Parts: sequence; structure tokens; C-alpha cells
Amino acid sequence: MIFLSFALALTGCATIRPDMLARGATAEKVTLKDGSTIQYMQYVPASYHGGKAPVIVFLHGSGEAGSDVTRVMGPGPWAYARDHADFPFIILAPQQWHDEEWEPKKLKEWLDNVEAHIPADRKRIYLTGLSLGGGGAWDWGMTQPHRFAAIAPVSGYSNLKTPCKLTGNHIWAFHGEVDDVVPIRDEEVLVSAAKACGIDIKYTIYPGGNHNAWDATYANPDLYAWFLDHKKE
Repeated sequence: MIFLSFALALTGCATIRPDMLARGATAEKVTLKDGSTIQYMQYVPASYHGGKAPVIVFLHGSGEAGSDVTRVMGPGPWAYARDHADFPFIILAPQQWHDEEWEPKKLKEWLDNVEAHIPADRKRIYLTGLSLGGGGAWDWGMTQPHRFAAIAPVSGYSNLKTPCKLTGNHIWAFHGEVDDVVPIRDEEVLVSAAKACGIDIKYTIYPGGNHNAWDATYANPDLYAWFLDHKKE
């Protein structure tokens, strides 16, 4: 593992302090069967002292795509993890090489590989993402509905339009009321359909909020408590 020991100024977020990187954030890479690679950041919290740990899989937005994998440590759960010594989750955050939609098939192969090499509690794996990654969370969840114990899309939307596949799962979606990048009405269609299917879904709308619904969402301790409330049977 390569430990990164320098501060990074990342687009759209506060600087990630060196102590967080030194405590357990490493840059990793998986080669897929087709020869392509997925690089990702892996964070093991300071609170980890052995045994199986819950896992948050985090999908970044379009602004964090590229070749510098540390960019994925911008917006998202990183600041909360850094500032809370009792944070219990391993974070896995893959990076897209280009600004394009996430591919659930490749993500599945990537996570299958990573899970085999970390102390993951496979009954407590949670999926979240923002903007492009929020759409990725919807897509991956609907493509592989039994993999995750709970899913939290932020400012997301999916073209799959098949949320009933998530029956039996738990979802908490977040969106800004006046989002001018991913209009709220696009996600409301998914949420309404999920409710009609009887899915356990919560929907938080930030009054007057624009596209950035993630700063408030990932700073909210209730999100992490909600994750831990859910466990696959």
C-alpha cells in the first residue's frame, strides 16, 4: 500500500489534512478481465482494530474524474470521517478516467476483487454517490439490488427507471429544491415509483438548495447512523 503524506487542495472542497491520509488512506488499483483498470482510494478508519468492518462505497461526481485518484477525496464522506475518531466505516472510492456514466458491470467486478482483500462485513456494505455518482448509485443499485444493505443517492438520477427492482432494499435520496444541473423532477419520478412499489425510501429535499446537496448530506451524522441501522439478512 502506498501511503500519501501530503495535503491536497481539491476542487470544490476544503483541503484534505495530511493526518487523514497518513492514518489510513491509500491509493490502489484493480485490473479487470478486459485489461482496463480502476484506480481507487481506500480509507481504513483510525477506529478499526480488527474484525469485520462496515463499508461505504462512494461514487464521485464529474468534477473528480481523471488520472489523479486523490481527487475522489474531495466532496463526500471524507471530512466527516476525518473529524470523527469513532467513524467505523472503511471507504472505497473508485475513480472514473473520464467524465462519463458509471458502468455497474465494471463496478461489480471491481468490488468483487476489492472485497476479497479487505476485512469487509458483507452484510453491511452501503452505496452512495453525488451528482454523476448519485446516478451511478441508482444505476448500480437497480442492476445489482441485493448487494447493498442501503443506498443513498445525492443529487442523482437514473435513465434505467426501474426502481421497483430495489424492493427489499433501503434508500435515502437527497436533492436540492432548485437544482439546475439535475432537476429535482427527474429524481422525483424515481422516488414516486419506488414508493408505489412499497420500497423503504426516504427523500430529503433542501429548500432553496441548488445542485450541491452533498455538503449538508455528508456532514449529517444521521446518514451514518441510518446506514448502520440496516444490515442484509
